[in-house]
Amino acid sequence: MAGLQARRVSGLPLLALSTLGLCLMLQVGAKRPPKTPPCPPSCSCTRDTAFCVDSKAVPRNLPSEVISLFIENNDIWALSKFTFRGLKSLTHLDLRGNSLNCDCKVKWLVEWLAHTNTTVAPIYCASPPRFQEHKVQDLPLREFDCITTDFVLYQTLSFPAVSAEPFLYSSDLYLALAQPGASACTILKWDYVERQLRDYDRIPAPSAVHCKPMVVDSQLYVVVAQLFGGSYIYHWDPNTTRFTKLQDIDPQRVRKPNDLEAFRIDGDWYFAVADSSKAGATSLYRWHQNGFYSHQALHPWHRDTDLEFVDGEGKPRLIVSSSSQAPVIYQWSRTQKQFVAQGEVTQVPDAQAVKHFRAGRDSYLCLSRYIGDSKILRWEGTRFSEVQALPSRGSLALQPFLVGGRRYLALGSDFSFTQIYQWDEGRQKFLRFQELAVQAPRAFCYMPAGDAQLLLAPSFKGQTLVYRHVVVDLSA
Repeated sequence: MAGLQARRVSGLPLLALSTLGLCLMLQVGAKRPPKTPPCPPSCSCTRDTAFCVDSKAVPRNLPSEVISLFIENNDIWALSKFTFRGLKSLTHLDLRGNSLNCDCKVKWLVEWLAHTNTTVAPIYCASPPRFQEHKVQDLPLREFDCITTDFVLYQTLSFPAVSAEPFLYSSDLYLALAQPGASACTILKWDYVERQLRDYDRIPAPSAVHCKPMVVDSQLYVVVAQLFGGSYIYHWDPNTTRFTKLQDIDPQRVRKPNDLEAFRIDGDWYFAVADSSKAGATSLYRWHQNGFYSHQALHPWHRDTDLEFVDGEGKPRLIVSSSSQAPVIYQWSRTQKQFVAQGEVTQVPDAQAVKHFRAGRDSYLCLSRYIGDSKILRWEGTRFSEVQALPSRGSLALQPFLVGGRRYLALGSDFSFTQIYQWDEGRQKFLRFQELAVQAPRAFCYMPAGDAQLLLAPSFKGQTLVYRHVVVDLSA
């Protein structure tokens, strides 16, 4: 009996005591129901209504049971898209008397007002001027142009370069850079995991000014143009995984190369070299079986600076810019299998670089000048006419490019930062868009890399900078 009594407490069996203790523990450890947030200091609240005064914004943490919300005649000019989050019972809203700035930050409100079942008293815009005194409820969504873009620095390559050429080979993305300071053509490979350009290989080139990759019949070749010591063509050997020299380019013909263009005409591969020496000649080379062979001397004695191949309307053309005369247009003759001089772009003498683009049905030329304004010209059927002049003293490089339907123009200078312009379709001209801290660029190169849209700016005086094109929603 004594032992049995020892296992009883206050007349309760031990099992009953244990159960009681467990119940007490569960009650102590159980979570309490969340408290209803208190009414904000600037408001007075009843069970289902909130009245707010002297507020510069709609107060946060309003009771979720609120049905009516009176915030009229306050100093509210902007509303966060999360303003009414959690107010699931809201059926009436009064925002009258507030000076709303009807910019992209209220686009969400216009959308919300169009779909909500909440009764909302009329709200008026105080700004901008074009929306002043307009009802927010009546604003058309199409009036909110809230998507903008930007070029942001993405990667810095710690070396100068004077040309950049992206290329695809065996399903991988690469970039060839001419680096005279490093005496090399540097090949970088895009890392799709790290989303960066990585070192891959180098081709010796003591005075490289251009490294032009070409993939012909699944074989990779790189034309290495040098100021001194001759120019060469290298071939990538997949068995030894290295570049080997394939052939020399005639040093008597190509003395001082300045630019390279590679293209196909009627299934045949060609490349052209612009020569800027007094005694050289811009020359055309054609691929035949196992090498590139001299095909045509195009433009001797004119110190040519840049080339642009245009294949429009089934009429291949080559435009050659020169520091000593107006750019010359050559048209391909299919009967002669050569380029034939077609005319000159007389409006722009001594152009340093020439590029082209199409907008709608129109064709345009962009020409940069070291002294004087750069020019945008439109083809009128029989001649070019000037549509725009861009200040560009000291310019040696420009490049139009298209990103997701938006057309830009990068214009460099040796005396100021690089200017990015955006094409305005309505005005048919470029408008100043952004300034990039790139000095003395020698080329610009647009390179899509997966979901990254990149603009590369090789610089003669500093690092090669890689910018990424980003789209920003101002209404977010």
